[in-house]
Amino acid sequence: MTKLQLRAFLYQLACFAVLFLLSRFTIAAYTGLTGIWIPLTAFVIATIISPQFRAVKTKDGEKLFMKWIFIKGVREIG
Repeated sequence: MTKLQLRAFLYQLACFAVLFLLSRFTIAAYTGLTGIWIPLTAFVIATIISPQFRAVKTKDGEKLFMKWIFIKGVREIG
């Protein structure tokens, strides 16, 4: 695993964790869901909303890219 692949994994994990926690507490506070349905719903929401990070080998070397449903297209990171 290269340095950029590790960075992509950590970015993706951090984004998912933040979105999961935010959606979990929001769902618990504002909906009538109980039990296992709160984290399950938060998991689905965070999976759909979180950005995707990929380390791709290009002719210029390895680069980090991000794709997100709120941004059109693919963006190069750093």
